Amino acid sequence: MAIIIPTVSSCSDKITAGEKRLARILEGGLSEQCTCWYDTRMGEKQNHPDFVILTPDKGLLFLEVKDWFITKIKSANKTHIHYETKNDIEPLKNPLEQVRQYTFQTIDSLKKDPLLRQQEGAYQGGFIMPYGYGVYLSNITRAQLEKSFLPNELSEIFPASQVICKDELTEFMTREHISARLESLLKHSFVHHTTPQQLDRIRWHLYPDVRINHAVTQVDVDSFTLHTPDVVCMMDTKQEQLARSMGAGHRVIHGVAGSGKTLILHHRCIELANNIENTKPILVICYNITLAKKLKAQLERHTLRLPVEVIHFHAWCYQQLHAHHRIPPKSKNFIELMENALTVAFEDGIIKPEQYSAVLIDEGHDFKPEWLRILAQMPDAKDSALLFLYDDAQSIYQKKKALDFTLSSVDIKAQGRTTILDTNYRNTRQILHFASSIAFSYLNNHIEDALKYQRPAAGGLSGHYPTLASFDNQDEEITHVLDWVTEQRQQGVAWSDIAILCPSTYSISGMLGPRLEARKIPYQMIVTSDDKKHWSPQNDFLCVMPLPSSKGLEFQSVAIMDAAKERDEEDLSDDIKRLYVGFTRARQNLLVTMHGAGNLRDHLVSTYKYCAKRV
Repeated sequence: MAIIIPTVSSCSDKITAGEKRLARILEGGLSEQCTCWYDTRMGEKQNHPDFVILTPDKGLLFLEVKDWFITKIKSANKTHIHYETKNDIEPLKNPLEQVRQYTFQTIDSLKKDPLLRQQEGAYQGGFIMPYGYGVYLSNITRAQLEKSFLPNELSEIFPASQVICKDELTEFMTREHISARLESLLKHSFVHHTTPQQLDRIRWHLYPDVRINHAVTQVDVDSFTLHTPDVVCMMDTKQEQLARSMGAGHRVIHGVAGSGKTLILHHRCIELANNIENTKPILVICYNITLAKKLKAQLERHTLRLPVEVIHFHAWCYQQLHAHHRIPPKSKNFIELMENALTVAFEDGIIKPEQYSAVLIDEGHDFKPEWLRILAQMPDAKDSALLFLYDDAQSIYQKKKALDFTLSSVDIKAQGRTTILDTNYRNTRQILHFASSIAFSYLNNHIEDALKYQRPAAGGLSGHYPTLASFDNQDEEITHVLDWVTEQRQQGVAWSDIAILCPSTYSISGMLGPRLEARKIPYQMIVTSDDKKHWSPQNDFLCVMPLPSSKGLEFQSVAIMDAAKERDEEDLSDDIKRLYVGFTRARQNLLVTMHGAGNLRDHLVSTYKYCAKRV
C-alpha cells in the first residue's frame, strides 16, 4: 500500500467524496514505495495541488480532483469553466490549467538544485525523473464528456491524455492497470535511476516544513542554481504522515529514544501556529533548559502567525507565580516551594486555565502528575489542542520506574489517540545495540514484569561499534577523550556536533577546562543553571555538559566520561538510565570512558564484552 499523507481518516473535515475515493484508490493500488500527499502546501509559493504522487521508478505526478457533474457545466474553454453552483453560474479556473501551472513552477524550482538535474543525454539539464499532471473527474464518465463536447473542443479543454474520468480509474482495477493509467499522464517516459538521496532532496524542496537542516543560500541569478546542503535531513515519510495527520483534541506519542518525537512536536507546532483559528499564544514546554533553548532556536527559523512561547517548566512556573505576586521566599527548597505554590494558586483560581491556543509537552516523562494536571487545563477549550510526548526509559529526574500514573488521571484525554513509535532512526544500529544492551539487560531485571521496557527497533544506518575504555586515573581518561575529540574534528566533524558528557561537570570542570584551552579547543562548559541559560546550539563550540542536560539533544560524535560513577551502589537503575540518555545522543560515533572500580563498571565491562563478540 502507498503512504498517504495525511491519512484519509484525518481529513474528514475538508476532503470531498471524489478526493476520498481517489485517495483510497491510490493507497490500495500503488506500491509501498509510493508516497502521495493530499492538499499539502509545498515550496516557497505554498501551492497545494489536490495530490502529489512520488513514485521512485515512475516519476512525479500532480493531480487536481473535481467532483463536478456534467449537467452543471454550462460552458467551457481552455482557461475557465462556467459551472452551476448553489449560488449562481460561476467562472471557475480550468483545473487542468491550474495544475499545469503548479507543475511547471515546481519543476522549475526543483531543477535549480544541480543534484536534481540530468547531467547528460537527450534530457540534459532537465529534471532527473519523468513528471506529469492531470485532472480526475470523479463524477463524469468518458462517454458523458464526449457527448457534451465536440472532439476539437474536448481536445483543448479536457484532453484525454491528461484527464482521467470516473470510469477510467476505479477501486476494482488491478494494481497494474491503476499504475498504467496514472503513468500515462507523464509527459516523457525515460529510463532513470533516481537514488534514495535524490528522492530525499525532492521531498526536502517540496515540503520545507519537514526539514531538519534549513540552510538554503540565495539563488545564483546568473546560473539559476539553488545552493542547498550536501546532505539534507528531514522527517521520514512515516513521521511526516503522523505529524500531518493529527486532528484536534489531546494527542499522545510514546516514542523510544531517537524515534523523532521532537521533530513531530516541531512540525505540529508550526502547523498549529499557522492554521489554528485562535489569537492566544502556543506553549511549548519541557523540563530541560538546554532542550528548551534548542527548540526555541529551531522554531525561530520560521515565520509563524501566532506567537510561540518555548520554556522549561520551572521558568514557566516562576513566570506564572510572578505575574500574580505569588513567588515564595528564597530558601534551600525554593524549587519545591515554587511547585507547591503553583498548585495552590491554580486550585484557588488565581492562575487561570485556557491561557494558550495549544500546549505541547516534550519529554513528558520528566513531569510530575500535579504539573500535568495544570498543563492539561491550559489549552483553549475550543480546540483543546494538547500534544504529550514521552519515553519512560528516559525518565531520569523523578524517582519512578516508569510513567506510573494514568494519563486520564491528569486530565490528558487521549484514548484512541495515542501513537507508539518503536523505531530509533537517530543512532547507528551499533550504537543502539550497545545502548539497549547496557540499559535493558539491567533495568528489566530490576523491575516488575508489567513495567518491563521494550527494546527499540533499529532504523538507523550502520557504523562502528562504540568504544569502551577503562583507565587507572582521571588524568589518563581526559587525555584519551581529548585525543579522540581532536581526531573527530580532523575528520571533518564540526565542533558544535561534538559533545563530552559526564555524570557531573562540577567534578571535572576544574581539570577539563584548562586542558581544552591548552589545546585551543573552543568549548561551552555547562556547570551552573546560568551556563544552561547562555548555552546556544548555534555556536560552533564543543559542548561539555552533564548527562541530564543532554536530554532531547543530539550530536554526531559523543564522548561519555566517568561513565562508571555511581550514585547508589545498591540500585544502578538511575545511573544506567542517565547513561542510556547519553549513549543515544550520538548519531554516528560514541566513546565511553571510565576510571575506578565498582558495580556499574563491572556491569559496563561484562555487558560490553558479551555484546561486542556478537556483532
